[in-house]
Amino acid sequence: MMLRKRPDVLDLLVPLRRYARSLTRDPAQADDLVHDTLVRALERQGTLRPGTNLRTWLMTVLHNAFIDDQRRRKVEARYADALGHIVEEATPPAQEGHVRLAQVREAFQRLPAEQREALHLVTIEGLAYQEAADVLGIPIGTLMSRLGRARAALRTIESGGGSRLPAPEDAPERPRLRVVEGGNTARAS
Repeated sequence: MMLRKRPDVLDLLVPLRRYARSLTRDPAQADDLVHDTLVRALERQGTLRPGTNLRTWLMTVLHNAFIDDQRRRKVEARYADALGHIVEEATPPAQEGHVRLAQVREAFQRLPAEQREALHLVTIEGLAYQEAADVLGIPIGTLMSRLGRARAALRTIESGGGSRLPAPEDAPERPRLRVVEGGNTARAS
């Protein structure tokens, strides 16, 4: 007499994905749907009664997740359409904003790499100063210095003091020191 093995969730991934692809008609959306199904199943595993067919239960969860997603998309589309009408009526032309954003982006990109990295981690990613210093592997004082120089450079551009920062290849090279006789140093040419 052969005992039939109870199906494991891993054994059901292929049928779940196949069903999800038939519903969504898109491999990427199908993968997302299977992922959502497994998350829901884990969250609701306490509702699974002993003796319930796991495959049927997971297919039901997948189907319900698909239906919920379709309903959500319809509601979002209605809201987006309604907001689109409001925005069309109330939004001034965006050209100035786009130009300004491009100027800020260009100024940011022209900052030296170490200043750009520090400014990005603190202002865009929202890391605390110590966290950003840890990410960069530098002391917090060095991070603060880089942030100060980056912000000063961007303020200079903002105030019209400089139309552009030098590109990294345009930046003046730091003078190199060389050792001369007697252990003294002199600027290399």
